[in-house]
Formats: sequence, C-alpha cells, structure tokens
Amino acid sequence: MEVDAFGDLFRGVRAQGSLFGNSTLTAPWSLLFVDGAPLTLCTVLEGAGWIIPEVEHDGAAPARHPPEHLAPGETLIVRGPAQFAFVDEVGTEAEPIRCGEFCATPEQGGTRHRLGWHDSGPDVPSDATTLVVGAYPLRGEIGRRLLEALPDVLRVAPGGTADAVRDLLAAEVAVDAPGQQVVLDRLLDWMLVCALREWFDRPDGDPPAWYAAHRDPVVGHALRLLHAEPAAPWTVSSLAERTGVSRATLAKRFSDLVGEPPLTYLTRWRMTLAADMLAEREAATIAEIAREVGYSDAFGFSAAFKRIRGLNPSQFRRTAPGVLPGRDRTPSGS
Repeated sequence: MEVDAFGDLFRGVRAQGSLFGNSTLTAPWSLLFVDGAPLTLCTVLEGAGWIIPEVEHDGAAPARHPPEHLAPGETLIVRGPAQFAFVDEVGTEAEPIRCGEFCATPEQGGTRHRLGWHDSGPDVPSDATTLVVGAYPLRGEIGRRLLEALPDVLRVAPGGTADAVRDLLAAEVAVDAPGQQVVLDRLLDWMLVCALREWFDRPDGDPPAWYAAHRDPVVGHALRLLHAEPAAPWTVSSLAERTGVSRATLAKRFSDLVGEPPLTYLTRWRMTLAADMLAEREAATIAEIAREVGYSDAFGFSAAFKRIRGLNPSQFRRTAPGVLPGRDRTPSGS
C-alpha cells in the first residue's frame, strides 16, 4: 500500500480527551488556555467569538498575535506552546483557573463552562456559543516536520470537506452516549486532517514543496513509494523504473519540485524515522534501528545520522526530547 508524505506526518497524531472539549458559553465570557499543546484545533459549532493567540519563538518573550474572529463553522489551528484566549469580545479578561480532567468551573459573570458534555437544557440561551477544542501533543521529529510546515495561526473557512465532519461533531456533542469521548477524539483527528489539507490546497496557498509535488503524477508516485518502503534498497534507477520514466527525467523532476534529489530526500526521511525510534524504543539497538530504516550495518547508518543530525545515534538518544514543547491545553474560565 502506498503512503503519501502528508499522511505519514500524522503518525501518532491523536486528540487527547478531545475536550476540554465542548464548552457552552453565554456572554460575557472568556477562556484562557495555558500550558499549550504544540497544536490546537478550535472550531465553533454555534455562535461566534475571538481567538487571541500569543506566539513565541526560540525562547523569546511571547508576542501578541492579532485577534482572530471565529464565526460559526470556521476552524482555527493554533501552534503552541504559547497560551491563547477565546473571548466573546476583545478586551474581556480571563483569569487562570486550573481544572482537572472532570472539573466544571462555577458560573462567574454569566459564564457557563462545562468540560466533556453539552448542556442543552432550556436554561441555555439561543445565542450561546459552542466551542470544540482538540489538543495535539505531537511527539518527536515527525511531529516537528508537520509543525514546521504551518504558520502560528491558520484559518479554514466553511464550505469544504471539513463541513461534514463538523456536522458529525455537532451531533455527537449534543448527546450523552457510551464511548462518546472516543468518537469525539477520532472526529477531531479526521477534522484536523481535512482542515490542513484544505489549507494547503487553497488557491493562494504556499504549501511545502513535498506537498505540492504530490500533484505531479511522476514525483507524487515516487514520494508515495519512498514513504511506503523507506527501508527498500532504492536507487534513482530502481525508483525511475517503478514510476515508469527514465532515470534522468525522474532526477530532474524530483529535484525541481521537491528541492532536493530523490535519495537525499530519502536519507532525510530515514533519519527522521530513526530519530523517533531512538527516542521511543530504548530497548532497540542501533543496529536494529539501522536495519529498519534501510542500512545493512550500524556504521553506515551512524555516519549518515551524524551528517544529517549533527550527533551520532547514541548521543541523540541521550538528549532526545519526547513530546514537543507544550503540554495539554488547560482551559480557564472567568
């Protein structure tokens, strides 16, 4: 089965307790999300509000990002780990109140905030806002590669393939049924993929070269082969034969569209896979990981790894981080 480069980046990307999940809010209200996950998806099922993100780079102090209005049916994806607020109007303050997994904040200043279920009783005004949030604690080098392709905040308007998923989300949060959390998590995962795909495919988009190259019948096929069989003994000739073109044609088209030769791309992807194996599989030897990413001996693998990563595999394993910066979003109400 062929695997594309975009799909491969979603290995291990899973919503975690998709909610703080669904919050029914009546003005004036504000939520402050602290201890941010590397990636957070926010979508409004009903009503509207403002997302006010802070962004931080390379350890610098957070910078205020312009407020983003979130209308019904719109989705924003926010890169962490900086905190962000969701408010009824710009200027509404949010005070941090840490909540446990099943806590429900008290009603304060007209705010209704419930975690994990939808309060659809008659006391909820018709103009209430319902927000659904999914947090993604991305791990390792594959997760980093996905984050590097994204801006600090991206918006996906209604009208695309994510609409059907959002409708399913709205239906699911309106009921209290066994397995609801699992369903919400998986629907949010589905929505994240649809939203990012739509954002990359927009007419004025500037997607990563590897994503845009998938539209090319030759290079797209080659990329899918490399991701499906990264440990195979690929040469440019064998890859060209599988894609049905000459070696020279493949080499030129691949370099033109992806920005580097096929085997250079393959080596970088192999080292990305190996980096995550080194961090996550403590019992695996360097030689075992080398074989899994296409190297017959640990020496050649170690040399390639150090050339790409700047550290040999053993050094990398000792210093490798786990989850990318940021922890699960903790919502706070005021």
